Amino acid sequence: MVPLSRSRPLLAAALRLGGRRRLPRSRGSAAALLPPPGSGSAPAARPCSGGGVLRHLLLKLRATGPLTVAEYMREALTNPGQGYYARRGGVGRDFVTAPELVGIWCLSEWMAAGRPAAFRLVELGPGTGALTDDILRVFNQLASLLSKCDVSVHLVEVSPKLSETQAQMLTGGKVQSNSEDEAAYMKGISKTGIPIYWYRGIQDVPQGYSFYLAHEFLDALPIHKFQRTEKGWREVLVDIDPEAPDQLRFVLSPSSTPATENFIQPEETRDHVEVCPEAGVLIQRLACRIEKDGGAALIADYGHDGTKTDTFRGFRNHKLHDVLKAPGTADLTADVDFSYLRKMAQGKIATLGPIKQREFLKNMGVDLRMQVLLQNSRDSATREQLLHSYDMLMNPKKMGDRFHFFALLPHYRLTHPHKERSLQSKSPLPPVAGFGELLLK
Repeated sequence: MVPLSRSRPLLAAALRLGGRRRLPRSRGSAAALLPPPGSGSAPAARPCSGGGVLRHLLLKLRATGPLTVAEYMREALTNPGQGYYARRGGVGRDFVTAPELVGIWCLSEWMAAGRPAAFRLVELGPGTGALTDDILRVFNQLASLLSKCDVSVHLVEVSPKLSETQAQMLTGGKVQSNSEDEAAYMKGISKTGIPIYWYRGIQDVPQGYSFYLAHEFLDALPIHKFQRTEKGWREVLVDIDPEAPDQLRFVLSPSSTPATENFIQPEETRDHVEVCPEAGVLIQRLACRIEKDGGAALIADYGHDGTKTDTFRGFRNHKLHDVLKAPGTADLTADVDFSYLRKMAQGKIATLGPIKQREFLKNMGVDLRMQVLLQNSRDSATREQLLHSYDMLMNPKKMGDRFHFFALLPHYRLTHPHKERSLQSKSPLPPVAGFGELLLK
């Protein structure tokens, strides 16, 4: 968020955008409205006993015993031969917010930080590359604002299939592979002339002033599940169903596991808990980078603030799917526990949120943007699609309350004047875009 005099070009750009594209569709827009498992509304999936991942898991379970839910998710989603993302490339996971406004958020924070001479846009799990593509259109429309800034894009993507899709969208396929001793395995130039690099992990991305985006990324990372019992906490495991040798079932560990000892907080009050250690490690890495180099991270995902219990779900063709049926054929997700992410930041940086999507987008000026888009629409079909998309994004019963935004920022961004300001100045820091209302009057 920036004062009105500085926010006008950003707001104007946000209102102009969308001429080529409508408000985006939602990944799982139908799935987000489905009832929970056991309600009888979702069709039961038939077991695929011949599936490659299932055969592999059955052999592994017979040899080594029950698996943690995290191990099961990792196999079902990322098994090199038959995992869901290996087979489908994960293309079905589309963003569920107005992407241009995410670009506006980055520029607003860049301006509030005093317009550093360079910044990196880093996206984790960029999917098809559509979000980055829309953000680059924002940057291109504000080329005069960024004329003295060295901007580069850094994508963290482990899927060769998806990196090819991203390269096609962002560069027209004009990329080159790097040697194995280089951090980036591929590089290219965007259609607007911005250098783009691809990496296999966040640790490979060069450090420096950066904006990190994780949009529908954390909800697909493997989780551990725990259940409180009369004998204490027990971990939920996956094992073979003795009554159906070609099917799987959930069981409780007979005693405490290492994960139980390490991941359950003493003050926990819930009876069922899901913990994502990989998300915790990622937040710690981002916290260290932002503390040292500045910048910010914006995390947008399905989630809660330490209140929910069992959120592990499977989706197949946008319908609820039994998570233990036909592994490798369905997308598996679990809501992000933002309270856990806040703890993992360990006070090194400031955290904001989670804030509901409808509040974030309203603070970003989405209502004014909608008015402009509707006024510029020349046919009733376009206006109807815009209104439908707006309802999906903002309706509390749809995506408005289900999707959340969470930000990581340096402490000085919220508590200290910028170094170029006079220490005696009483003018407050501009609020963080999306987490405070845009100053229009």
